[in-house]
This record gives sequence, structure tokens and C-alpha cells, in this order.
Amino acid sequence: MDNRPLAELFEPADRKRWQSLVETALKGADFEKKLVSRTADGLRIEPLYEAAEATGQPVRAPGPWRIAQRVDHPDPAAAAKQALTDLEGGADALVLAFAGAPGARGYGLTVSDAAGLEAALSGIMLPLIGLRLDAGGRGLEAATWIRDLAAARGEDLSSYDLDLGIDPVGVLAASGSLGAVWHEIAPRLAAAVAELDRAGFSGRAVLADGRPYHEAGAGEAAELGAVLATALAYLRTLEAAGIDLDTARDRIAVLLVADADEFVTLSKFRAMRRLWARVEQACGLDPKPLRIHAETAWRMMTRRDPYTNILRTGMAAAAAGMGGADSVCVLPYTQALGLPDAFARRVGRNSQIVLLEESHLGRVSDPAAGAGGLEALTSQIAEAGWDAFQAIEGEGGIVASLSVGKIQRRIEAVREARAKAVATRRMPLTGATEFPNLAEKPVAVLDIPPIPPARPANFGTAAAVACDPLPSQRLAEPFEILRDVSDAANAKAGRRPSVFLANLGPLSAFNARATFAANAFAAGGIEAITNDGFADTDALVAAFKASGAPLVCLCSSDPIYAERAVEAATALAAAGAGTVYLAGRPADLAEPLKAAGVHGFLYAGCDLLALLDDAIRRGIRSSPR
Repeated sequence: MDNRPLAELFEPADRKRWQSLVETALKGADFEKKLVSRTADGLRIEPLYEAAEATGQPVRAPGPWRIAQRVDHPDPAAAAKQALTDLEGGADALVLAFAGAPGARGYGLTVSDAAGLEAALSGIMLPLIGLRLDAGGRGLEAATWIRDLAAARGEDLSSYDLDLGIDPVGVLAASGSLGAVWHEIAPRLAAAVAELDRAGFSGRAVLADGRPYHEAGAGEAAELGAVLATALAYLRTLEAAGIDLDTARDRIAVLLVADADEFVTLSKFRAMRRLWARVEQACGLDPKPLRIHAETAWRMMTRRDPYTNILRTGMAAAAAGMGGADSVCVLPYTQALGLPDAFARRVGRNSQIVLLEESHLGRVSDPAAGAGGLEALTSQIAEAGWDAFQAIEGEGGIVASLSVGKIQRRIEAVREARAKAVATRRMPLTGATEFPNLAEKPVAVLDIPPIPPARPANFGTAAAVACDPLPSQRLAEPFEILRDVSDAANAKAGRRPSVFLANLGPLSAFNARATFAANAFAAGGIEAITNDGFADTDALVAAFKASGAPLVCLCSSDPIYAERAVEAATALAAAGAGTVYLAGRPADLAEPLKAAGVHGFLYAGCDLLALLDDAIRRGIRSSPR
């Protein structure tokens, strides 16, 4: 009897043997198309990686990341209550989102001085927590409020773990205007930082924010390039004002967006630290840990089936934390619906507590070290991010590039490609384009109306820097608009636009395509009326008439389509079916089917958004009043 370990009884595994087995399994299919994927910026992701040597990687300061919670209730007293609940429930950092800031998502603190800020932070011991301000165009004002608040409390600013979040470049990118030219803004910004330093401030004054670029559709490299170029612009600004480089770099923090693509997110955060270390070395500085904040992605949030946002934000938070973020802010799962209530805030907070306290993800400084796939992806993203950064620098820097629309045009191309992937469901959105639920129940949010947009940012008095603003878009919005149209029709007429599934033959023949069609139509708010199938055309027509549906979709197998589809489509059209679809793509029957009255074909990879937009309009127009 052979008593060797089991692994020794097999040939050693190597890539050549694996490749041979894969080629056999693919049966002639293209390896590149089937098994190799690419990121939004076209970076290659292999199906298999060998173990890698751990690359020397800059990491965050020792310890777990901070759990940051947004403070965004318009009423200061209610905001203070929310903040205390979050801190008592496990958060150890707060993000003060002020009304008018893009990050406030239509709500935010409505304060205008230190007294108002004191009301919003009543009962909170600021030296014990992390604090980040998100004030948008009022960043300089908010900085003075926190300075005055510290003085009123008799506390030293240096005792605060404080990020002021001043980001005029981010305001320019998001809003398209600054109210001044950059050569006026830069010295004013530097003077404000110097004044804060004299008041004892020792935290991060300026923020290079990736959210405007990510929300506009940027890929991982474009976001890193823009953030790095912004951070360098601030470093130059502070140095030009006489602040030494070592102090200046300590006044800079960055914010990156974490989304549900966990491998890309994790690698992007690791790449950011490498890129900043390279800038520090080029400046003659020994690298220090960069302060990196993370916020889960706005563009991945959905209004429909919002519970799926819990899964997305949980994956994003884990990836950001493992990638080296110093703080992670999870958007509550109802953020796209309104101002989140206590339960939604608690879920966002607890998702991080589970990651840190139960999964212990913060105990390892760099868990991706030595993982072949993640090391390779980190290196690729870092190289692509550096290329994006150099392109911006070659255009005169971040402000100049934004002013002439260079960054906007590059991001636009990626955004359009991603929108096409969503429209064709090659990029599925659970709850929105996949597995939609037309009977979902309303989700509670606070009964607080959104705040009207604030006045434009004004960082000076000279002629304004202006550019095309980067749009802030969620991926699910086009499908949600169709669902809203369906809801409005249902409220008005008592029924949604509907489609009769003309199932031909036995269940085994039509079930797969009928299920596919029902889910596809539901993504646009169109309710499917199904049945057990029809062997007889007269029975099919009678059932269609009884359904009252304005739309019809033929569903069956290709062999049955060849026998019966043209006859069925002709009979349905004669019976009053103004719009007939067919689930599938029988190329050889396309012309006869069109001649018989088939309006369109529903298949995997079709432009579902365009089909649904047309279908719901036809369905509403043809529905009985």
C-alpha cells in the first residue's frame, strides 16, 4: 500500500498541462473571448495566475480602517442625534456632508457658522473620533467654522484627527465653475492652509477627490490619473506659498471610490499608494503613508430592489479596506431613494463591523501581497494610472485639462461603452436589469424633502475658471425611468403595460425563453402574462384576446419556430396584436417573421433598453383606457 500524501500521487500541476485541459474543454472556442476579461480601461484579466513574489507595497498606518458615517440631516439637532447613535453603534469617524456639496446627494447639514456646527456635533467628543468635512464649494468657509468651534470648546486643533476636505479642483470638475481663475484660487488656498497651521492645525487640509470622475463613468486608470494630478496641483500650490514639501504633503489626502468589482477596487487602492510614493520620491521625499479615504460608489446604487445595494456596498467596503483605505464610508442602501433612516444607516455601519470584528479583515496590512492576480492587476492599474496622470500633466495639469475638456472627452468614451454594456445586459445590474421584481414593496426613507441647489462655488473675484461639468449618473437610471413610467401608468389606469407570452408547444420547448422574456420585459416595467403553452393556433389567439395585453412575445424552441412561428405571428397580427416580439434570433426566419408582423427580436445581447423603451410606449399607447 502506498502511504505517500495524496498530492504526491498526481503529476505536478503546471500552466502547460492546465492550458491543454482548457483547450479540450473549450472544444475549439476562442480562449481570449471565453476566458480572458478586461477592465473598463481595457486592462487584461487572465483566468488563472501563478503565485507571485510579494511586491514591496506602501500600506496604511498600522491598525484597522476607520468606520466613517455620514452626517447629512438638514436639521442640526437631528444630525447630532444621528451622529451619536452611529458612534455608540460602532462607528469611529464622521463625514459632515454640508448642503449643496455634490457628496450630500441633495440633503446635508444646513449650517452657516461655528454655532450651527456646534449644534450638529453636540455631545460628541471630537478628539476621540475621525472627522472629515464634505462641504463642496464652501470648503474654505467650513474650515473656519471647525477652527472657531475648536476655539469655543477650548480644544487644540492638533488634537483632532481632521480632514478639512477642501477641493476646488473637485468642485470645478463637478459643477463646471469656480468663480475665479486658478492663479487667484491657488494663493488663497495656500494662505488659508498657512493660517490654519498657525492656529494649531496638523491634519489634512486639501482633498483630491475621485468621486466626480467615477460618477461620470471613469475607469480605474482615469480616476487615479485625475486624483494624482489634483494632489500634485495642491502640492505645488502649497510649496509655491512657502510651505516646505514635507509639511505640504502631510496636508493632502485623497478619496477613491470603491465599487462592487472587488478585485479592481482592491488593486486600485494599492496602486494609489504606489503612485503617490513615486511622486514623493520624485520630489526628493522619503514616502510616508498617504491618507486615503474610501466611499462606496454612487453610480452602482439602484432605486429598484435597493436591498441588493447592501451586497454591493459590502463587497466594496471589504475591497477598499483590504486595499489599504484609512477610512471607509458606506452609502446606506436607500441613499438613491431619499434621506436614509436609522435602519439603513445601521446596516451600512454594521456591514463594516462584521468585516472588522468578525472577519478580521483589518488585521493584515496587505492581504493581497503575493496573490498572482492581484499583484498583476495592481501593477497594470498603476502603470495605466501613471499614463493617465502624464497625459493630464502634458495638457498643462488638471485645471487646464478640465478647462479644455480633455478629461471629459476621455471619460465620455468609457461612459458610453459602459452604458452600452448595461443596455445589452452584458453588465448585469441585479434588481434593475436582472431579476426585477414588479411587486416589490416601498422602502422607508425619512420624510425630508431635498434641499434646493446651493449658490455656485466662489473661490475669488476674478473671471471664473469654467469647464463642461462631469455628469453624475447611476448605471441603473435609464431602466429606472422606464419603471417609473410603468408605475405612473399603473397608478392612472390600474394596470401596468403588459405582454402576452405566446408560448408554443410543450413546457420543455418554451420554458427557457419564456422565463428569459418575462424577466427582460419586467426590467422595463412590463408585466408578462404567461400560460402553459398552446398546440393550437386558434387557442393561442383566443387566449391573447382574453388577456387584454397590448404586446405579444412568441416563445419556443428553434424547431417549433421553424414549424409554427410565421403562422402564429400572422394569426396574432390579424387578431389585433399591434406589436409582436419573438424571443430568440432565428436568422433564417427573420425576413418571413417580419413580413408576418414580428416587430422585434428579444435575445441575449440585444439592446434591451432600446427595445423596452419602444415597447413600453407602444404598450401604453395601445392599452385600453
